[in-house]
Amino acid sequence: MIEPAPLSPPEPAATTQSFRVALPSIPPTVTYAIIGFTVFVYLLQMASVFIWGYAVSEIDWLEVYGARFNAAIRAGELWRFITPVFLHGSIAHIFFNMYALLSVGSFMERQFGHGRFTLLYFLSGFAGNVFSFLFTGENGYSVGASTAVFGLIGAEMIFFYQNRELFGAQAKQAIGNVVFIIAINLFIGLSPGIDNWGHIGGLLGGMIFTWFAGARWAVAGIPPEMKLVDEREAREIITGLGAVVLIFSALAAWGMFYK
Repeated sequence: MIEPAPLSPPEPAATTQSFRVALPSIPPTVTYAIIGFTVFVYLLQMASVFIWGYAVSEIDWLEVYGARFNAAIRAGELWRFITPVFLHGSIAHIFFNMYALLSVGSFMERQFGHGRFTLLYFLSGFAGNVFSFLFTGENGYSVGASTAVFGLIGAEMIFFYQNRELFGAQAKQAIGNVVFIIAINLFIGLSPGIDNWGHIGGLLGGMIFTWFAGARWAVAGIPPEMKLVDEREAREIITGLGAVVLIFSALAAWGMFYK
């Protein structure tokens, strides 16, 4: 007679436990500072019109010295690749740009930190104005922060793509929303008087910089003491900076001397 082997106690079932890890919550002080300074510049624009009138056909004096005039850029006034982001043509123009900057910029600054966000904003504005310079003809003219804002939108898309494992389904939804916003705004940009080339250039500049230099979050620590750490190294940020500066500076030089 064979006796049955004694039963061994069942092994405890494996359990999983989820933990919440908070994203960075630093105050977006650079976003607020850019909005405040841009509004201040617009008040100066209105004051200059009130005191001296328009300089040329509804172009105020600050625009004369800071807007993207292609002829002036070809004459060596290279600051016009940056200064247009602080100038606006109407109250509606500055309102919508500053609202978009507050909405997207606040989130992106919390992810990138103050310094990297500042680079992202102005590199995007630079890239957008270079594209405008290349594709709008000798008499091309534009002002506005939308070049930089489009760079932030493009950066948000790349950020969620590179951190898709962390955000899960939320990343897919966020990327879909960003693509929809980009498509709608580029379609609206086909209307007369809108600098769509600037939007496209800013978008590309923000995406290129973020691909190399954007925050890449990873969870570190032992439960429940866990936190997010940014794995992006300083050399990668320098690579992103260099890539945008070199690519768009080369395009600007080509437009000035060979186009």
